[in-house]
Amino acid sequence: MLLEQIHDPSDVRKLNDEQARLLCRELRTFLLEQVSRTGGHLASNLGVVELTVAIHRVFDTSQDRLVFDVGHQCYVHKALTGRRELFGTLRQLGGLSGFPKPWESPHDAFIAGHASNSVSVALGMARARTLLHQHYQVLALIGDGALGGGLSFEGLNDAGASHEPMIVILNDNGMSIDPNVGGMSRHLSRLRSKPGYYAFKKRYRQVLESSQTGQRLYSVSHDVKTALKKSLLPGSTLFENMGFTYMGPVDGHDVVRLTRMLREAKDLRCPVLLHVHTVKGQGYGPAEADPGRFHGIGPFDVRTGSGKPAAPSFSSVFGETLTRLAGEDRRICALTAAMVDGTGLTKFSKTYPSRFFDVGIAEGHAVATAAGMAKQGLVPVLAVYSSFLQRGYDMLLHDVALSGLHVVLGVDRAGLVGADGETHHGCFDVMYLSQVPGMKVFCPASFAELRTMLRRAVQEETGPVAVRYPRGGEGAYQEDRSDEAIACLRPGTDITLLTYGTLINEALSAADLLAQRGISAQVLKLSTIAPLSPETVRTALTGTKRLLVLEDCVETGCVGQRVAAVMAQLGMAPRRLVLKNTGDRFIPQGSVAELRHLCGLDAEGVAAAAEEAVHEQ
Repeated sequence: MLLEQIHDPSDVRKLNDEQARLLCRELRTFLLEQVSRTGGHLASNLGVVELTVAIHRVFDTSQDRLVFDVGHQCYVHKALTGRRELFGTLRQLGGLSGFPKPWESPHDAFIAGHASNSVSVALGMARARTLLHQHYQVLALIGDGALGGGLSFEGLNDAGASHEPMIVILNDNGMSIDPNVGGMSRHLSRLRSKPGYYAFKKRYRQVLESSQTGQRLYSVSHDVKTALKKSLLPGSTLFENMGFTYMGPVDGHDVVRLTRMLREAKDLRCPVLLHVHTVKGQGYGPAEADPGRFHGIGPFDVRTGSGKPAAPSFSSVFGETLTRLAGEDRRICALTAAMVDGTGLTKFSKTYPSRFFDVGIAEGHAVATAAGMAKQGLVPVLAVYSSFLQRGYDMLLHDVALSGLHVVLGVDRAGLVGADGETHHGCFDVMYLSQVPGMKVFCPASFAELRTMLRRAVQEETGPVAVRYPRGGEGAYQEDRSDEAIACLRPGTDITLLTYGTLINEALSAADLLAQRGISAQVLKLSTIAPLSPETVRTALTGTKRLLVLEDCVETGCVGQRVAAVMAQLGMAPRRLVLKNTGDRFIPQGSVAELRHLCGLDAEGVAAAAEEAVHEQ
């Protein structure tokens, strides 16, 4: 296979056009074989095969800076930059990341896991290059979905006016930002994409600007051309008015034409926006037919496209419950930021389409929109991943909490999420949600508790409220003790294990292990982590001599620190305090079970820490 002869991008640059086409076909086969075994982001990577190969035919990414937006479409890039043989470890503990990571390779210019920042980052790199008198190219690869985020327009606005040589590649695989209108527009698009077009344009300007008469003629012809473009290619003027030279749209699955266009863009030495049309899932029927399901997928059968049937999850229970509640109250609306299926809202969107709003990849906008809805009498419920809600923190404070508005947050993927790694773990919401004045934070430990807590959040609360829950399903604990602020699930005298959410399963298992070692452990479960009532703490923790608090969040601002502070203020500080959390660090990728073990948050780790605390003098 040709792919087996590609050891680094210099090998790609040696290929002729026919070999480049063959390499693209082999890469698609490679992606299907690998991702079907490990799971991962498939549709997006199938869609950028030709584009990625073309980039590596023109640029040297060990020096040139290729900034991915979101980053889940980097698999082909990784396969071409010396990491093909690592794909068997994709998204596994200690294995190949599914996102760009500079510590993996010098070809990965920047960490990318959240959307809409690529243009801003690339502009920063371009300015650094200029100020340091260095010579390399800078590219930002952004999709039409990420372009909907406000940060991308902030970057485009600044980059276009900067005059910095850089290339923004717009991977348009669905939104048709620049629709072709009629045969003339298609003709002009083809003309602008031909190899001689920009060379002719450059020579034409150089000749005419050599005299005053020529300058006047160029000015007139430029105005006529601009007027024609505005009427026939209205989308291009959006970018050109920002200061970009617009190129395209071009077929994103024609590797030869893409290579030619990228060379032209490189030679222009100014801000360029190359508009590329691609198809998510290109070349694999099931993924083309259902790109949403193949966006992030587990192992599957390549022949049929089928994988394991989805088991009930906190996300699906959230969606079902919210749909049922919406049937009881017409004021209830659901919002999401481009995560309809992931947050369990597919059924809601079909049952109540007029009350469902997908705002795109724009979490800050989603929070502010929910605030406006709440101010005018609706009950908005925003379902959003914990790590993405971070982008709406200012709006939580300024737009929601300051006015005490009843906005309900369904905080999905709270805690450790697994294979997506550092950029996607929900390890920070415990800290930042608890800081928001007036915010109440529910933490269901079972499906039954999620149903009850969501109903309370929607029907009984009056201010901002969050219901945070993990990715995946429930554990052995399936009760509903949500009516108790702190529920005692197991009595004990030697040490108290305090936790919330599904970590209650690890705490109960740890108590069983401790009992086998002759240690009596009390197990307490928090139903809410904010606000934290001193009286509740006093009642539940009086007499506790040793306390272990178990959480899958960062240490700073964790519940354990706040409980300890309350106990100290009440004069009832425990003799021994153990805080078991993820520490002050970012947690890598891996299965949730592996990561809990890595952090000492599994039953054995908790039992070992508790036993050590009990035996300390």
